[in-house]
Amino acid sequence: MDQFFSRKEKSSESHPNLPDQDNIPSHIAIIMDGNGRWAKSRGLPRSAGHREGLKTITEVVEKSGEIGVDYLTLYAFSTENWKRPKTEVEFLMKLPERFLHKELPRLKKNNVQVKTIGDPSVLPQHTRRAVEKAVQETAGNTGLILNFALNYGGRQELVEVVRDFGEEIRNGTLQPDDITEEMLSGRLLTKDIPDPDLLIRTSGEIRLSNFMLWQLAYSEFWFTDVLWPDFTGSDLVEAVQRYQQRKRRYGGV
Repeated sequence: MDQFFSRKEKSSESHPNLPDQDNIPSHIAIIMDGNGRWAKSRGLPRSAGHREGLKTITEVVEKSGEIGVDYLTLYAFSTENWKRPKTEVEFLMKLPERFLHKELPRLKKNNVQVKTIGDPSVLPQHTRRAVEKAVQETAGNTGLILNFALNYGGRQELVEVVRDFGEEIRNGTLQPDDITEEMLSGRLLTKDIPDPDLLIRTSGEIRLSNFMLWQLAYSEFWFTDVLWPDFTGSDLVEAVQRYQQRKRRYGGV
């Protein structure tokens, strides 16, 4: 199916497995984990797991648009992932190009806007070129926003904001008492998108791994033992079902 459209573009038909059509998380963030273990369990190289994981991205983007999600952020490569073996890092750097070369025409056709967060300065030129092309060619789209966290680290993001504040205070253009939560949020890489309503992590690991540390303060978390290459649209729907069963109090009662 060619369905990447957002809630405002989708059919008025409700999703039969979601009881509350008015309580769809606007922004879902996913830590895509388990590619290596998926491959190892099958006697395959880790690269095979990463390749299979690309197919999952396609399915999850499709299902997100179908059920009415507005923003989907995928943790594609962290600032810590550079510690992996050189051959694996080189392979991972080819994946954005491979995915976007295949999927960009369909993303454009279905009104998906591609965004990225992270530091692109140290990415290989071919990776930057592929990502920049996708961002530029989908900039005018108004449907689902597909946001790739690429060479992204939550702590580094906060350090950069603190440095900027420090420089402005030293220059006398900012007073410490002027700093607010809203101001800090407005300096983050995600300043143009809302904080995630729901975080999903696959593979059974229960940690954030330096992902969106500020933005996830009041997000609902859902962890699953399913490895990312085995994750399906049905798993995404299950996560949203669990989300709909919770009451978000934001510190209240």
